Amino acid sequence: MNKRVKNSIYASPYVVWIIAFIIIPLLFIAYYGFTDGEGNFTMENVAAITQPMYYKALWLSVELSVLSTLICLLLAYPLALILRNMHIGSKGFIVFIFILPMWMNFLLRTYAWQAILDVNGVLDQLLAALNLPAFNIINTPAAIVFGMVYDFLPFMVLPIYNVLIKIDDNTINAARDLGADYFTTLRKIIIPLSLPGIASGIIMVFVPALTTFVISDILGGGKLLLIGNIIENKVKADNLNMAAGLSLILMIFIVLNMMFTAKYDKSEGGNML
Repeated sequence: MNKRVKNSIYASPYVVWIIAFIIIPLLFIAYYGFTDGEGNFTMENVAAITQPMYYKALWLSVELSVLSTLICLLLAYPLALILRNMHIGSKGFIVFIFILPMWMNFLLRTYAWQAILDVNGVLDQLLAALNLPAFNIINTPAAIVFGMVYDFLPFMVLPIYNVLIKIDDNTINAARDLGADYFTTLRKIIIPLSLPGIASGIIMVFVPALTTFVISDILGGGKLLLIGNIIENKVKADNLNMAAGLSLILMIFIVLNMMFTAKYDKSEGGNML
């Protein structure tokens, strides 16, 4: 048995998995998105995004997901740099602390923050005990962004950290020996080499943030409809065609995000700036 045949056999379970859980579901979404309840071809489901309610929900979702991704990046990169400089390795205790919240159920974590941020919740009681004004952000876009950042921050930290620990210290030391200060080294060496991790982190945060509906339901109190909430409501109303049509629009933004970051998502690192 030659190597090519052997590799094909080893890859076959992965191919079956892709066909069963990615390609076939996408084909079903495309079918429902471009047909009506009687199975006739239509563009109405996709064109529904032009209606004011759906259009506003889509752009609010994009705005909040972009903001959440940016905040995660601004928080994650310094954290990843600190972890790298501590030389603790991927199995270090501090890295474990970042991974630990991911072991807890996503829904429970979100409900926990509702109890903390709610009116007269844990945070308000603490602030009242300190004679400070209440911190009322529950049921606002700020609360949704807060929940997104909390839930998805580990997905930004870990890819960046995994790339940073692979940067050879000799490369950084060489830049220092040539007279580069810390910020020049960061801008010319570290950031360009960590672009693959940044790109992976952006994808891993932006995609779930754009499609979420649980966070907006719980921390937004159902008062702010994101596109994910509308799709959820259409599914509950048994309007699968409209839900699929709106999902196809959502997929366009996801594909655009992946295309934008794909050129940086390389195992060998980004190009020097």
